[in-house]
Amino acid sequence: MKKAVKIIAVLLAVAIVVSGVLVGIFKKEEINYFFSSMNNAVVAIQDGSWKEQVNPSNANKDEAGQLTFTPGTYGSVKFDSQEDVVKYYVDAYNKTKEKTAKYIDDQGKEQTYYAFLGTENIVVNSVLVEGKENSIISNLAPSIVGGLFSKNLYGLPPCANRDPNLDIDENQDSLIQSRLTAQDIKSCSVKDNGDGTITLTLMPADVEMSRKGLDSQGKMFNTLGAIDKTVDSISVLSWASGTTQENCKVIYENGTATVKIDTASGEIVEADYKMNVDVNVTHANVAVLKDKSASLNITYEQHFPADDDYMMKTKGVKKA
Repeated sequence: MKKAVKIIAVLLAVAIVVSGVLVGIFKKEEINYFFSSMNNAVVAIQDGSWKEQVNPSNANKDEAGQLTFTPGTYGSVKFDSQEDVVKYYVDAYNKTKEKTAKYIDDQGKEQTYYAFLGTENIVVNSVLVEGKENSIISNLAPSIVGGLFSKNLYGLPPCANRDPNLDIDENQDSLIQSRLTAQDIKSCSVKDNGDGTITLTLMPADVEMSRKGLDSQGKMFNTLGAIDKTVDSISVLSWASGTTQENCKVIYENGTATVKIDTASGEIVEADYKMNVDVNVTHANVAVLKDKSASLNITYEQHFPADDDYMMKTKGVKKA
């Protein structure tokens, strides 16, 4: 995720769901060649075309799938409304993200990064081709995504870079401070952990084609941005009818941010962000196959804080 945070994941998703119709028609070698071509497209797009994403847990959710907020005092903090919860989250986010620390990068040079850095992972939950599950593709998808997805190291999302000076959105505006408002959240919950910490869980409002820092999902997660140009760059893909915007839908819904906050310091001490994404492709033409549809569900997960082992293995970074 050098330039388009998680744009690679979406491109892979489109590649996988569209190529899913190839199984059973082309030989294994031809399928491998197709995915190899997709990988080349990903590398090209990552390097030059873009600026620098397990379903959510059912814990604390009611039958409608949303979180349940009960006004009250939690860990000495009083919450009368959802707006109070969001404000407390934003304050904790800002206090935590404003802190930096010294690190040694993979070149042996000292760098200043966010003090609170996290891990990331992509999970493929389901793949449907023409509305049905295909066991071959279902088995292939996780390994393909896992093999091409390059884990990185970031500050609290949304975040474009572990270096605060490079943490900017598509308009070159800083992402250091949270932009989240009560209107961006469709549900939330609060839990008193009984140890001087409280846990907030927030679910942002649903969005299609989210842009990082610029909408409800993008203010909470490292969303993918518009993908039209990326999808259009896949030479083997065309549409039986309609446009890329009409035929390739990326829906963000039911993702959650679960953060543990020390009430004494007002800072986040642990956090899990789970962005849930549905990619739906319709009317796709691939090679001799015409007017096909498929869909894929993925979860982009981030956990904070990252341990020393993860930092070293993923980016060769260690604390100074």
